Amino acid sequence: MTTFVDRVELHVAAGNGGHGCASVHREKFKPLGGPDGGNGGHGGDVILTVDQSVTTLLDYHHSPHRKATNGKPGEGGHRSGKDGEDLVLTVPDGTVVLDRAGRVLADLVGHGTSYVAAQGGRGGLGNAALASARRKAPGFALLGEPGDVQDIVLELKTVADVALVGYPSAGKSSLISVLSAAKPKIADYPFTTLVPNLGVVTAGSVVYTIADVPGLIPGASQGKGLGLEFLRHVERCSVLVHVLDTATLESDRDPVSDLDVIEEELRQYGGLDSRPRIVVLNKVDVPDGKDLAEMVRPDLEARGYRVFEVSAVAHIGLKELSYAVAELVAKARAARPKEEATRIVIRPKAVDDAGFTVTREDDGLFRVRGEKPERWVRQTDFNNDEAVGYLADRLNRLGVEEELMKAGAHAGDGVAIGPEENAVVFDWEPSIMAGAEMLGRRGEDHRLEAPRPAAQRRRDRQAERDETQHESDGFDWD
Repeated sequence: MTTFVDRVELHVAAGNGGHGCASVHREKFKPLGGPDGGNGGHGGDVILTVDQSVTTLLDYHHSPHRKATNGKPGEGGHRSGKDGEDLVLTVPDGTVVLDRAGRVLADLVGHGTSYVAAQGGRGGLGNAALASARRKAPGFALLGEPGDVQDIVLELKTVADVALVGYPSAGKSSLISVLSAAKPKIADYPFTTLVPNLGVVTAGSVVYTIADVPGLIPGASQGKGLGLEFLRHVERCSVLVHVLDTATLESDRDPVSDLDVIEEELRQYGGLDSRPRIVVLNKVDVPDGKDLAEMVRPDLEARGYRVFEVSAVAHIGLKELSYAVAELVAKARAARPKEEATRIVIRPKAVDDAGFTVTREDDGLFRVRGEKPERWVRQTDFNNDEAVGYLADRLNRLGVEEELMKAGAHAGDGVAIGPEENAVVFDWEPSIMAGAEMLGRRGEDHRLEAPRPAAQRRRDRQAERDETQHESDGFDWD
């Protein structure tokens, strides 16, 4: 079973917010104790955090469904519910977070870098928090909001300074094993390396990391072999080292054609043209390999490559190679822009930005979209008339009714708040702001007792259809 996974699909769900509590203080000789319902707790977030000790996404491959805990509901006596605990998921350094469509959501590089993959739902307010001079004893509380549910893709791109690329069995694993303390699997058959191997090399005052990328073959950028899975690990490397086999037993291959094939695959993958290259002619300890290296070296140098003849087995030419690579790494690091502290950017909303839109659809339905109206609808208990009346007051204060009138809405027209797949639809009846004189007993709102024109019209039409059907089914007894 493989212990290295560099791409997984993760299903994350944040915790739901706890419901607010509708409660009235009850104590002997204090019949009017007032509302004392507490607020619900917030749901926990799902947070991705970089941990240097984590090197694979294997855990999420086996357990792709992760959920944070819900907030607790509020209680009487002004007791607020407990917040849900955040779910922190550790990921390797260099993890890229994408959505299902392939859009990059976050690029997590550096220990401790975090990203909130799913936001926990807000806790609902209790009736104590909803009390005001006009509504002294609310008989309702707000519901907690559901937490975000997201399907995301995690891709691991190895964070290294140097990438060793080349055909299978070109000697990349042997080279990294002698340049660093890495202990990769080494064998004389193709595709021995199934996962990228990382090693740390010290050359003078420069310390750099080197990655052994699994062997590439023609068509790797289109998914052949193992290339497409691991070409992404080359993206973060600042230096590319071509490892060419000068002692291959395949008659149709030679170092120059191998280099051309790998360069073409890198070009098709894209984004790697600016990386400096070094060419390593490996296995010169073999007599035929030494002769072939001397033969092709002038051609490669004529193309502008720095060429090194090495042998990982006999430890030939390794010191010169490591110092040359260190020189390129140092130049790449010096050319990078200096890291600056993260700047906090504040983007205030425009003064006249109401935060919602009203559009009229082809079927005559008016749809209201906006963060506040949709959140208020999610928080409303529609089994409580007073809560529904409170929602109407909030929408009116926000200016929704005014915008509906401007859009041409009339009493009885259908209005939907929210997206098409999850909207609350009702018959609109223009109203005035509710005062204390409009409220009855707790949990009731007299405005909702008035007949609804659209509903009455539907009942009248249904009665007419029933009467017509009855007459057509009747018998003439004369």
